[in-house]
Amino acid sequence: MGRWPGGTQERLQEAAIELFTERGYERTTVAEIATRAGLTERTFYNHFADKREVLFPAQDRFTAEIREAVTAAPPEQSPLDAVLAAFTAGSDWFDQRREAARRRRHLLDAHADLREREQAKAAALGEAITDALRARGLPDPAATLTAAVSVAAHQLAAAQWLADPQRGTLGHHLHASFEDLHHTAGTW
Repeated sequence: MGRWPGGTQERLQEAAIELFTERGYERTTVAEIATRAGLTERTFYNHFADKREVLFPAQDRFTAEIREAVTAAPPEQSPLDAVLAAFTAGSDWFDQRREAARRRRHLLDAHADLREREQAKAAALGEAITDALRARGLPDPAATLTAAVSVAAHQLAAAQWLADPQRGTLGHHLHASFEDLHHTAGTW
């Protein structure tokens, strides 16, 4: 096995979710996660700061990609449509990992410190979207408000996607959530 085998983060996340489910989050160590993934503890720390972060792989990259996509959206696109387009651009990646996302969601729901980390990640996403909207020329408080409702719409869509017995795509749920947002905003 090479020093940086492909899919290392996904292997570590899968091993962590398995162990957290089998043994419990608190009773699982980083060393055990690395061993289960067939890697070293050092490799784990090359990818994640701590065991909580293993449940948020590529979150920083996701946030950066959303910021870039919103900033680069066509000027004629509304702020909400620019954010929706950014969210849906990579939604197929999530659809391919639905079962892992569902198991991850159960772990987050069961642990307050993990939910706190998730809230911090959502806040960072909101800040990135706010910055991107400002770069597009949307002033505050509209940029901050649009970012906040967009993150809430994304979270709602993700929850509905995970609970959907028909297994609709994340993109479908994102469009439905943002359509509801458009409809509600139009009735104020």
